[in-house]
Amino acid sequence: MGANDRRVKTLTLLVSCFGLFMIQLDLTVVNVTLRGIQAGLGAGVSGLQWVVDAYALLFASLMLSAGDLGDLFGHKRIFLLGLGVFVAGSALCALAPNTGMLIISRAIQGVGAAALLPASLAILNHAFTEQKERAQALGLWAGVSGLSVVAGPIVGGALVSGPGWQWVFWVNVPVGAVAFLLAVRTVKESENPEGRRLDVRGQLLSVFFLAALLFALIEGNPLGWSSPAVTAAFVVAALGFVAFVFIEQHGASPMVELRFFRKPAFSGANAAAGLMNFGIYGMIFALSLFFQRAQGYSPIETGLRMVPLFAPLTFLAPFGGRLVGWIGPRIPASGLALSGAGMLMLSTVHATSSYDWIWPALFLCGLGLAPATPAVVAAATGSVPPSRAGMASAINNTARQGMGALGVAVLGGFLSSQPTLISGVHLALIVGGCALLLGALVGLVFIGVRSSSARRSNAA
Repeated sequence: MGANDRRVKTLTLLVSCFGLFMIQLDLTVVNVTLRGIQAGLGAGVSGLQWVVDAYALLFASLMLSAGDLGDLFGHKRIFLLGLGVFVAGSALCALAPNTGMLIISRAIQGVGAAALLPASLAILNHAFTEQKERAQALGLWAGVSGLSVVAGPIVGGALVSGPGWQWVFWVNVPVGAVAFLLAVRTVKESENPEGRRLDVRGQLLSVFFLAALLFALIEGNPLGWSSPAVTAAFVVAALGFVAFVFIEQHGASPMVELRFFRKPAFSGANAAAGLMNFGIYGMIFALSLFFQRAQGYSPIETGLRMVPLFAPLTFLAPFGGRLVGWIGPRIPASGLALSGAGMLMLSTVHATSSYDWIWPALFLCGLGLAPATPAVVAAATGSVPPSRAGMASAINNTARQGMGALGVAVLGGFLSSQPTLISGVHLALIVGGCALLLGALVGLVFIGVRSSSARRSNAA
């Protein structure tokens, strides 16, 4: 490999990680700014909820569509478009004069994030074509993801305490501008439509059913799972999903090629990724309330106490990527068993539990995530042709974000449905830990297994 080639790949990785860091940071950073937003804009509780949810809803529901657009029109173009929209949305958030404008601006951020995430992953897949090299890059990519989650509460708390909540959004502008210039100069375009046309019906139906499903999951606890709005959203999501599958099965140029789900590695990787986020996102939500309500810590102190969970992912995921490159993704994916064991250890916490007992269990959870995160991503994106890398990365990230929302809804629901907060935390951590153990089993059984058609092809 020439020096120039290495430089281009390094800068491409840097650009991809820049984009990932910003959008992941904005999933968590706003939570610690809500008190400042409420004081500055006079927002009510429902308004504050939608400041958080507008971003998450648009982000998760548009990713599948954005991944296909990248395959058709170029991942670099979609990445730059998403970055521009995200930075513009960030500036509008900082300038928002009222709660309504802030919610609209957060939705614009979500649109940009939906384009950025699958494009950043597809860019890596095209830049790093050799399997071991790609796995190492994905390890660094996963490490940045962990760093952004840790940084969110800490950075948000520091900015709110200093220059003000608006700076949570202003910081995205210079970072985004640098990432944009680097992407223009270094990232290679990677469209490969192979005669495909834009699947308009599939695009619209995917957004339709995902938005309805995510609305139901996000609003289930606040409105009540049997409320007319939530029930209607679930019905609409189910009907939209059936229509989407029908269209994709019979369409001449489908945005999602359902045949890939017959590949055990592809389906197994996405199932394991979804179970991973179901457990981890639910655990973060449960433990955040535990630290703040049961043990009386501030949001910043809570964020610092979460560091042992994400520090292993941040610093060890690159080595996890190397491990995936050396031995493949199957065994590293089973690292979720460690995470599940750590979560089950945490399921006995009480209000008087010492942090000296809590942090080793958190560290064990993070230790399992370090090899598992790059493994499930590598298995999902590596089991489809390069021309469908955008679709594969979008499906993987949609599975992770959708199941993460489900984890918060289901496990978070235990906190209010049980007699006490502590008993709700216990149940949430037990169910989340079992989900991670199941994810480890799915990864061990299915990831690395070739489909029967591939085996027949090789035998011939």
